[in-house]
Amino acid sequence: MNQEKITILFVINTAKTNQKGLCPISCRITLNKVRKQFATGLFVNPNYWENKLQKVSIQEANHKYINAQLERIQVKIYNIALVFQLQGIVLKLDNIFSEYKGIPIKKEEYILSCYRKYVSRIQKLVGKEIKENTYEKFVYVGNHLEAFIKSKFKKSDFPLKELSLRFLDDFDYYLKTEKNIKQITINKIIQRLRTPIKHAISEGYLDRDPFILYKSKKVHKEVIFLTTEELKIIEESTFELKRLSIIKDLFIFCCYTANSSDIDHPIPI
Repeated sequence: MNQEKITILFVINTAKTNQKGLCPISCRITLNKVRKQFATGLFVNPNYWENKLQKVSIQEANHKYINAQLERIQVKIYNIALVFQLQGIVLKLDNIFSEYKGIPIKKEEYILSCYRKYVSRIQKLVGKEIKENTYEKFVYVGNHLEAFIKSKFKKSDFPLKELSLRFLDDFDYYLKTEKNIKQITINKIIQRLRTPIKHAISEGYLDRDPFILYKSKKVHKEVIFLTTEELKIIEESTFELKRLSIIKDLFIFCCYTANSSDIDHPIPI
């Protein structure tokens, strides 16, 4: 464990001196410039507290007990951090504190892992509640998500709790520039990506939807026009199926109705 990254300091709060003239001792943990402070449950006369030595002077009647408890707290926290490092667990203050208090640590979930679980779940519903092509579309999204995370973050996955709107904006940009995917398809991809996120919220892995303020980008539809020649080709075509002939006649009628002026103008479809 890198001792320079985590420090433990005991502090007293004279503003909270009780009627007996004793101050509470708090423990302050600092990890990578992030702090977390909690009460130790110990009290001391402020006149007998030696801040530089981080202990109570011998003038305090209970100095042996208090100093022993302070040392126990310090050793326990350092040991927890050491075990986390040996197990390959990322050091986080909340996890260290939870372990110190005996609170079960929630396993951190990641977006790609969460997405894969959802896809595996819906695979069993193919032919029952969903179609095969629907399942394949979710697989398609997962492949793009995996490639994006590797390209953007140089990692195999990304923590759910670190998700933000920026993640979707970067994903949108990646699909557009690196994969040459049109916006209408990107909107569908993001829509499918958000479905497993809602499941993660319901299962307690997330407290809120990090994408709740997201709005799909507008898609500008391109209007395609028929030339006079193309319209005539359709008009002169014959179909064996009566149904197709009816559709053709209806289409021609609508075209002429939409542009009842000069037929030389292109006809929109």
